[in-house]
Formats: sequence, structure tokens, C-alpha cells
Amino acid sequence: MKYVDTNLVQKKMNTRLLANNIAKMLFLLSTIFGLVVLVVLIYRVWSQSIGWIDLGFLSGKLSNSPDRAGIMGAILGTLWLMIVVAPVTLFLGVGTAIYLESYAKKGKIQSFIQANISNLAGVPSIVFGILGLTVFARGLELGNVVLAGGLTMALLVLPIVVVASQEAIRAVPQFLSEASYGMGATKWQTIKNVVLPASLPGILTGAILSLSRAIGETAPLIVLGIPALLIPFPGSVMDRFTILPMQIYYWTIDSALVEEYANLAAATIVVLLVVLFLLNSVAIIIRNKFQRRY
Repeated sequence: MKYVDTNLVQKKMNTRLLANNIAKMLFLLSTIFGLVVLVVLIYRVWSQSIGWIDLGFLSGKLSNSPDRAGIMGAILGTLWLMIVVAPVTLFLGVGTAIYLESYAKKGKIQSFIQANISNLAGVPSIVFGILGLTVFARGLELGNVVLAGGLTMALLVLPIVVVASQEAIRAVPQFLSEASYGMGATKWQTIKNVVLPASLPGILTGAILSLSRAIGETAPLIVLGIPALLIPFPGSVMDRFTILPMQIYYWTIDSALVEEYANLAAATIVVLLVVLFLLNSVAIIIRNKFQRRY
């Protein structure tokens, strides 16, 4: 009978418990630190925006006078940008995910495409701005209009939508597809009637979160030369425009000369945070509403 040193076993258990407690404490401190930074940021922004957010600020035009400046043009520009980004990313992103998961043959080509999509998700956003400037603004001679900006931002978030859609499709239980094939359905009928409805929560959640990122990006639009000056409200995808993050960027720079622009930037940040919060809330509601358990 083999002798077991109980002291050695107890010592190892104590060491593991100590390591577990240390890791737990580190994770707790990291969480607390992130929350403290977030609370300080929100408090600072909110305190600077008090007295500046009103109906005139939300519905007014941009102005050289901080007291009369409004962000309706930036709000409309953001909405028009999303009108371009949303359908492009959903159609191309979901279509690419379906092809890679259901139609593409496993091999070097499929692995090459998958690797490049994963790499594109980590490319700095300003690179997509240079691409948009070269292809859309100058190559297609669109200039700095909503369509050029929307297509550029769609390229930026497209890899995220593709990866999220692939993960959602992979999460669909295999027996559902097999049951559909057993009933005589074709591959496309199975995808349309079984796979897509079952993977819809994950696809929509990934798409909405990617749109949230598109709303908050400024670097690609700065490269495109999107203005933040006194321009008319955009009324179509071929009009010049500005968006909320661009307005925040320029007002933050101008605050070095005029102090009131810092308050305008803080007020615009609050509006942008509310928009992002609503989008993320919609993503959670969609996920909980359509999520099925098998």
C-alpha cells in the first residue's frame, strides 16, 4: 500500500487556495478600478454639460457662438451614416458568414479567407479611412458625402459582423439541420428556415454592437475630410455631413481657445452616450427575446 504524505497534500492545497484568493483579489481590483474610472468620467462629463443640454441645443444648427450652437446636424448625419452602414454590413457580413460556414469547402482557400477576416478585425481604423479616401472619395469621386463615409465605416465593422455571425451560426445545434435535411429540404431552405432564425439573436447582437463602434469612430472620417463647420442639414446620402464624435473632436480642440466649447463637447458626449446605451439595450432585448434553448 502506497503511503500518502498528508502534510504534503495539505501544503499543496493551501498553496492552491492562496493562488486562487490572490487571483480573485486581482480580478476584483481590476473590476473596481474600471468602474471607478467610468464613474469619474461620467461625473466629469455630466457636471460640465449641466445647463447646456436643452431643446435648443438638440434641435439647433451649428453656430460660431457657443450659446446658440446646436447638434441637430450632427444627429441627422449620424442617422444617415447608420442608414448606409447597417444594410451594407448586414447583407455582406451575414452573406459571407453563411458562405464560409455552409458552402465553402474546407481547405487552404477557406483558411486563407478566414485568417484575413480575423486580421482585418484588428487593423487600426485610420487604415480604413485611407482606404475609403482612395477608393470612395477619390476613386469613385464621391467626395466627403454620407455614402463615402458610410461605405468606409461599413468596411471597418464588416469583419466584426462576419465573425459574430459565424459564431452564431456555429452555435445552432447540428440536429436541427439534420432534421431539416431529413424532411427533404434543400441546403438553402435549411439555412433560410432553420439556421438563420435560430442564429438571429447572435447575428443581431453582433450587428448592433458593431454599429455602436461605427458611431463612435472618428479617425476614418477625419481622413475623409468630414467637416464640422456650418453646413446644411443632410437630406440624402449624397450630401455633406458631420456626426456626433466629429463634433466632439472639433469642439474639444476649440476649447483651448474658447472655454465654452468644452461644455458643448461634454453635452454632446452625454447625447452620444445615451444613443450608445439605447443601442446596447436594444441588443440585449433582442438577444433575450429571440434566444431559444435547445
